[in-house]
Amino acid sequence: MSDPLEVYRRKRDFTRTPEPAGGETPDAGAARFVVQRHRASRLHYDLRFEVDGVLVSWAVPKGPTLDPSARRLAMHVEDHPIEYLLFEGVIPSGEYGGGDVIVWDTGTWEPVKTDDPRAAVKAGELHAEVHGEKLRGRLVLVRRESDDGSDAWMLLHKHDPHAVDGWDAEDHPRSVLSGRTNDEVAADPHRLWRSEAPAAEASVSLLPDPLPDEAIDALRGLGKQGTWEVFGRSLKVTNLDKVLFPGDPPVTKRELLAYAARVAPVAVPYLEGRALNLHRYPDGADSKGFWHKQRPAHAPDWLGEWDNPEADDGETTTYVVADEPAALVWAANFGALEWHPWTSRIEAPREPTYALIDLDPGERTTWDDLLVLARLHRTALDHLGVTARPKVTGRRGIQIWIPVVPGYSFDDTRVWVEKLSKTIGQVVPELVSWKWEVKERKGLARLDYTQNAINKTLVGPYSPRPAPGAPVSVPLTWDELDDPDLRPDRWTVRSVLDRLETKGDPFRVLLGAAQELPEIS
Repeated sequence: MSDPLEVYRRKRDFTRTPEPAGGETPDAGAARFVVQRHRASRLHYDLRFEVDGVLVSWAVPKGPTLDPSARRLAMHVEDHPIEYLLFEGVIPSGEYGGGDVIVWDTGTWEPVKTDDPRAAVKAGELHAEVHGEKLRGRLVLVRRESDDGSDAWMLLHKHDPHAVDGWDAEDHPRSVLSGRTNDEVAADPHRLWRSEAPAAEASVSLLPDPLPDEAIDALRGLGKQGTWEVFGRSLKVTNLDKVLFPGDPPVTKRELLAYAARVAPVAVPYLEGRALNLHRYPDGADSKGFWHKQRPAHAPDWLGEWDNPEADDGETTTYVVADEPAALVWAANFGALEWHPWTSRIEAPREPTYALIDLDPGERTTWDDLLVLARLHRTALDHLGVTARPKVTGRRGIQIWIPVVPGYSFDDTRVWVEKLSKTIGQVVPELVSWKWEVKERKGLARLDYTQNAINKTLVGPYSPRPAPGAPVSVPLTWDELDDPDLRPDRWTVRSVLDRLETKGDPFRVLLGAAQELPEIS
């Protein structure tokens, strides 16, 4: 065949799949190999060796192994492009091979017993010395006789210094490229391949574009006040050197504005289309704050708004709606140290889009106690098949957000969360009180289902909290509940952006994941 990738390309629609179409010039260095853990209709591992500018590939249902006594079925499949060495992401459902893919292992390899690995494959026996992060030593692939016309092979590991009895690929589930599991890639595939782009530019982030450094430089160059051009808006910013969060060193208003601008592209999807309650501390976090809900008359014309048709006399008539990143910068300049979006959207204010679980620690609740409660919720939600994610509050607590389909009332979500939490509370009654008065709780935790009510809000993802050091409410993966270094105030406005860059946004999976709430028996 003149084009070794003809079959590969014929099977794929590159307007739909993020897989690379091919076109990279092979490296002149050592030949490379990759193993991908691929959850398609069935879990399997894809073993690929660089040969003559493409990746010669086998699908291995049980995965490769270092155990020399194990024999693995390996199905020879079409050659793949070199760019597949780095492919990690989600192939859309309905497309060929639809499912999530991680780079389970990669490294270099040399053919053994031949100078022509392509001829060795054609002859039905390939010996490969691999130098990966997980796989090392001699692998052997041998074609098996088949009556059904399939190209079935056997994969084994030789008895050599790298052999390990009983070694199982499933005991080593993380990507060597990103450190993520298949679940984490499926939840938030941060990168994809643009098949139409040159290979050097094809790998792109799915996170929003970050704020250009020039915008932050412009903010740093202002005096105590001035006009800041950010996200295409002109913002009058004031008191830029005022200390808003005590600490060593303290966090000034200038630094808060810079944080708000940098995090806004990630945070706005959780705020847009929702009324916003602002917790203002114009004199800083160590002074008394107050709630501000009414959109001020001096707000710029471009700032989103919503008129509440049900407002009674004396209630808020018009709310701010943060439909664009500049709105969050405006809120920070307005002295809002906390951002609290409504659970419902402005087009249906009485229909929540999230069911909320608030794990509220008491005076006697230790951090380990709170983690026990969070993990019990994790287990219960997993058993129910419910998509949800936790986040630390930035103070002492943990919250869990559950996206729901339209049509639920706040009574519906409150009753469902109450039933779930009371079921969990029965498992550890020594940790939980159902008394609502703090003094009657005797220092125990409260599983607060009453937050599921109109205009009763929880702090938004990536919002700062009014405390020394400017801690931030940060979304988590479920696995992070097992991290011994996890703390509710672990990340601040100075550290959370680095986390976003390396780990992405664990809440991104909640966008577009609306679901019906199952019955709890």
